[in-house]
Amino acid sequence: MAKEITGYLKLQVKGGQANPAPPIGPALGSKGLNIMDFCKQFNGRTQDKQGQVLPVLITMYNDKSFDFVIKTPPAAILIMDAIKVQKGSKEPNRLKVGSITWDQIKKIAELKMPDLNAFKIDSAMKMVAGTARSMGVTVSGTAPWDK
Repeated sequence: MAKEITGYLKLQVKGGQANPAPPIGPALGSKGLNIMDFCKQFNGRTQDKQGQVLPVLITMYNDKSFDFVIKTPPAAILIMDAIKVQKGSKEPNRLKVGSITWDQIKKIAELKMPDLNAFKIDSAMKMVAGTARSMGVTVSGTAPWDK
């Protein structure tokens, strides 16, 4: 018989750097999950993604066991890495912090494709471009579908 799911927990953790300190420890401890078990499993699975911020969806079961799925890094972080800035603009409609090309957006969209709610790469590119605009990053060039 299948285990009964008691809930879900979403965290953002740097790859290969999970430890029982806040915010991970208190979040898992309050749910009664084994913190060190999660940290060891997560660090083992993310050795190749050292230092990248990775969203994690933890499924908790009634016997205090858990499973987790590691998602792709957030689009905003990938955009900031591509244009080499620390953070987005405080006033995205007035202050621009950088510029990104459609080729860079396509690479980010291809990486994010499994986690996006899109079936075509063009739709995924539009989503990533929207995230860039809301961060105060201008998208340079003409869109591939406008050519």
